[in-house]
Amino acid sequence: MDAKLKGKTALVTGGCSGIGRQIARALAEEGVAVAIADLKPDPTMVEEFTQWGVPCHLIPCDVSVEKNVNAMVSEAIAKLGKLDFYINNAAAALHQPATKITTEAWHTVLNTNLAACVWGCREASRHMIARGGGGILIVGSTSIYTPGPAETVYRISKLGLKSLSQSLAIELAPFHIRVNLLVPGHYQTRLTAGIPPEIEAKLIQQIPLRRFGNLRECGCAAVMLLSDELSGYTTGAELVVDGGLHLRTLHFLSDEKLAALNQAEA
Repeated sequence: MDAKLKGKTALVTGGCSGIGRQIARALAEEGVAVAIADLKPDPTMVEEFTQWGVPCHLIPCDVSVEKNVNAMVSEAIAKLGKLDFYINNAAAALHQPATKITTEAWHTVLNTNLAACVWGCREASRHMIARGGGGILIVGSTSIYTPGPAETVYRISKLGLKSLSQSLAIELAPFHIRVNLLVPGHYQTRLTAGIPPEIEAKLIQQIPLRRFGNLRECGCAAVMLLSDELSGYTTGAELVVDGGLHLRTLHFLSDEKLAALNQAEA
């Protein structure tokens, strides 16, 4: 099915690696011109995007600073000529035990993950309201469903994104702007690169589909949520793409016994 996105424009934050990069690629494949903001821009992306015949503009940006976010949105609009979609994906993770949380870590994570989203959505919304429509996609995390040790600040920031997406969906609906939350599970990205193999082995046993996500699956989900053709009646929603990780089942049974529960009788 055609998502009917050709000719649209998008700004993706944190778009030079991981989930953000795959979202940018998926949009480009659909004919969307993309501005990519990142702390460490990757020049190879400009050449890569020529294969889809769409422009790719790189914007160096530290989104933890408000004035940088304001300038980022303005630059994206100037380079693209308009802004149809804003994808807030940039994130930072500094994990510390509750009794050892530093002020620096608190401000870094909250500013990068939550405040930056507030600022970016504010600026993008003003432009979209004036144009009479648009789409906002906020990338969250299944950490909002599955509490874990030493990740207090990160999880607070991601829970804030859920509340923000709901409020924006209500306030921006009169202007034909849809706002949705994409909730990825465990993908092998820069943010998860430091997880020891033995921990990943345990984690995969908590995922019903018994595998980690393919980054392209997030890109496809983003295209679906941003497309008016495919999701025109969807706003304020959460799309969880995690292989079932958020279910966190209690494993009293082996995989074989679990499957046997619902197998047809011989």
